[in-house]
Amino acid sequence: MERTTVTFLSDYGLRDEFVGVCHAVMTRIAPDARIIDLTHGIPSFDVRLGAITLQRTLPYATPGVHLAVVDPEVGGRRRPIAIRVAEDDRLLVGPDNGLLWLAAQRFGGIVQAADLTGSPYRLEPVSATFHGRDIFAPIAARLAAGLDLDDVGAPLDPEMVQPLPMPMAELEGDDLVAHVLAFDRFGNVLLDLEHEELTAGVGLRLGEAVEINGVPGVYATTFADVAPGAVLLYQDANRAIAIAVNRASAREALELVPDARVRIRRA
Repeated sequence: MERTTVTFLSDYGLRDEFVGVCHAVMTRIAPDARIIDLTHGIPSFDVRLGAITLQRTLPYATPGVHLAVVDPEVGGRRRPIAIRVAEDDRLLVGPDNGLLWLAAQRFGGIVQAADLTGSPYRLEPVSATFHGRDIFAPIAARLAAGLDLDDVGAPLDPEMVQPLPMPMAELEGDDLVAHVLAFDRFGNVLLDLEHEELTAGVGLRLGEAVEINGVPGVYATTFADVAPGAVLLYQDANRAIAIAVNRASAREALELVPDARVRIRRA
């Protein structure tokens, strides 16, 4: 079955030729494929942010082939894989390091997987440091052109695909303790927390005052609900809980780093 859309996410950036040459490989193999760049601005080696971004963006993409490359262990022991998910017949291609895991769970889990290590559709000779060009891009293009997982690699038990460990928010007395998952370019802070956990955990309602690591703020709907420079807790565009400072960086204002504990309580 031909899948005409290929989405592409990576930590390659745009300064070097990496993204362009992957496009060139794919369009040479599948000239009718429409390639959509989701982002190439994932911070280098940040598998978790790549996985979160993939999970958040794919529901808005046409079902097809979804290529993702954030691969700090390229050339090492991790497998190159392609997987089929339960919903929408989507195919995901990338390294087996947890990068594909969250998106796969978003679409019902993995129902079929292939190990691409010995695929006949790799570009030879395969570079030890650029599997995006030599393994992932050509196989994504072959899948877009109509090949199936059975054609491009050896069968792999879906249970063998590497999961992605994620922290979980927890109650400590009257406080809800969450963790920093990621930051966006504005300095907004994504937490491992959803609205239902916030209301059930500490009974917080929209418009109420809150303390975040001892800093006063408001649980608000949007940035303009508070004065410039004020701290707010809000539900972001993907329905997860995040921290912001209106017209400034919450990351800097609260001096937060990845995986930092964030203590939330009603004020």
